[in-house]
Amino acid sequence: MGNYSITIKPTSNTSIVKFETDQFITQHQSFEFDNIDQAKSSPLAQQLFYLPFVKKVYISSNFIAIERYNIVEWIDVQDEVAEQIKDFLNSGGVVANVSEEKKKIPVTVYAESTPNPAVLKFVANKKLVTQSYEFTTIDDTKFAPLAAELFHLPFVKGVFIDDNFVSITKYEVAEWNDITLELREFVRTYIESGKTIINANAPKEVKKTQDYLDAQYEERDDISKEIINILEEYIKPAVASDGGNIEFQSYDPKKKKVKVILQGACSGCPSSTYTLKSGIENMLREMMKDKVETVEAING
Repeated sequence: MGNYSITIKPTSNTSIVKFETDQFITQHQSFEFDNIDQAKSSPLAQQLFYLPFVKKVYISSNFIAIERYNIVEWIDVQDEVAEQIKDFLNSGGVVANVSEEKKKIPVTVYAESTPNPAVLKFVANKKLVTQSYEFTTIDDTKFAPLAAELFHLPFVKGVFIDDNFVSITKYEVAEWNDITLELREFVRTYIESGKTIINANAPKEVKKTQDYLDAQYEERDDISKEIINILEEYIKPAVASDGGNIEFQSYDPKKKKVKVILQGACSGCPSSTYTLKSGIENMLREMMKDKVETVEAING
């Protein structure tokens, strides 16, 4: 039995909707089926084709995309489809039967510097996780085998995993010139071997689930919603490119103060204060006019 949740994501094609899962459902493999006969290897796709409006099914590592016939509109059926997929996955249904003699998928990993001299970002050519995870000690890694193995290297001080990259914080005793190749090859080999990055049975942090975040967003005041939207659209992509993450924590209308949480390479970065003041704070002041005066960062 699993504990999956599904998020409905519209696409630029109004006939196609993506149903994103909060856990991986394939081992970095993708499948496309045009009809129920082609879907013999996928019990999930076969079940979906019993819905009369399903035209095509595409299954990837963390989502199912479905193209519909024009006999229905997605707004009328998407919730029912999402529930059906969730029930299938949580009951232990098989997504796809794959031959044991599957071809090894080549993995490339490159190292990228960050504004934090103690942190290097290792970027892979495939999605690694469906949400961000930060580990500051090996005690945090009970359900994270990759992070646990990295902490066995004596120079690893912290690990942050998000989307398709791993940010590693080192102790001062080591120089990047001496350890970068070793770390890059370690991460590449680990991913290519198909080892687990985050256990499927890892306990979910309630505050990380999409359902919780959506509900929490709806409960916030209008100014907080505006701030969150600015962070998501303009600031978070830039922070992620530097190997970190930023999350909204709170807004104080009396003090006109915004509190944010910095993770990964941004946490403890010598330049984070400058970035906060010259970048994030200035942007929020400009876009929110007289509603924001200061931004305070809390390391995650």
